[in-house]
Amino acid sequence: RLQPPSTATASLWTRDELRPMPKGHVMGVPGTADALAGVLSDDGLRRLGQDAELPPTEIGDDIAVGTHVAARLGREVVDRLVEPLLGGVYAGDAYRISMRSAVPQLFEEIPRHPTLMEAVRAIQARTAANQQVGPVFMGIEGGVGTLPEAVAEAVRKLGGTIVTGERVTSLGARGSARPAAHDGNTPAEHEPQWRVVTEQGRTYNADQVVIALPAPAAASVLRTASPKASQELRCVDYASMALITMAYRKSETDLPAGSGFLVPPVDGHTIKAATFASHKWGWIAEENPDLLVVRTSVGRYDDDKDLSRDDRELTEIARHDLREATGLAATPVAAHVTRWDNGLPQYPVGHTARVARIREHLAQLPGLTVCGAVYDGVGIPACIASAYAAVDALGGDDSTREELKANPVQSLHGGAGE
Repeated sequence: RLQPPSTATASLWTRDELRPMPKGHVMGVPGTADALAGVLSDDGLRRLGQDAELPPTEIGDDIAVGTHVAARLGREVVDRLVEPLLGGVYAGDAYRISMRSAVPQLFEEIPRHPTLMEAVRAIQARTAANQQVGPVFMGIEGGVGTLPEAVAEAVRKLGGTIVTGERVTSLGARGSARPAAHDGNTPAEHEPQWRVVTEQGRTYNADQVVIALPAPAAASVLRTASPKASQELRCVDYASMALITMAYRKSETDLPAGSGFLVPPVDGHTIKAATFASHKWGWIAEENPDLLVVRTSVGRYDDDKDLSRDDRELTEIARHDLREATGLAATPVAAHVTRWDNGLPQYPVGHTARVARIREHLAQLPGLTVCGAVYDGVGIPACIASAYAAVDALGGDDSTREELKANPVQSLHGGAGE
């Protein structure tokens, strides 16, 4: 049921016009000035030339993506290209997002080159030489919402039990407040076991526990077992957003080709992106041949004022911006608003170090680990990879996690999310 997009051609809605998304960039950071006319002003294009004249810039242990790119190439590149692309993945602010965490391949490459654009070109050359077979992005026929049910079915077939509707209130070691570190020589039957207690008063005993929760919930669960890891997790910020999905009669629409467009926040529009879902995913077009489905997003980190509006208002705002961008004036036959309150963890400068500290604290507690969007990337591919690495680590094999650190999931760290 995995299907590639029907089209990967996207646009930028910038300077009051839909413009083709420039090629040849790493998360919006260009390797050359080619194809940037119209996206950048003449002054912005000229500013790119200063990258070759400036001395190398120190990036230290970490630096914000926007801070470094603006210093080398000018703020216009950040505001018009980097912001909408990073926002598509993290719903964050480029001037706060950690380069080491969000664009690790660029962070590693920069010290090896005198200019930023040379570092970008080196990444592009390496990518071209190791080009993967097949598409980078895949969708699921029927929608990604069917994935949890498929996972649940697989777990049950393997004899697992899934308990829903129970919130964990405490996690502790059986027989002691905190288990001693395992030296690797103690027989397996002597490894500490964990006690998980829910708000319904039920207790579950386990030899191993994987905590796959958003940071605030993980912090609450770990407050007794690992107060230091809990405190680190309490410092993780989240962004909220809403998705407005609308269905139009195809006979009344004339959308441009492509998968949709991204919107630079600097232009002052409310929506941050639009996906022409019927164009992008063949199964949607086939399932509803007379309808055209469009999805827009609203909200990002520290910019959630519009999320206080009710569903009707958000839908009207989305329709207004779509009309401004594409000329689409038709009335949708159906609309639905999905809200993700505190849905996307933010990766500020220092996030990689914070994740390392969390894992160092938990390494002292055998049989306990964490995985998920807080640690190794915010998308589904990264979360799956994070889960595999967590399970391997419980078995004493850290090579999977080290491989994930060295080669982050590229669908997140190299292209635009939806």
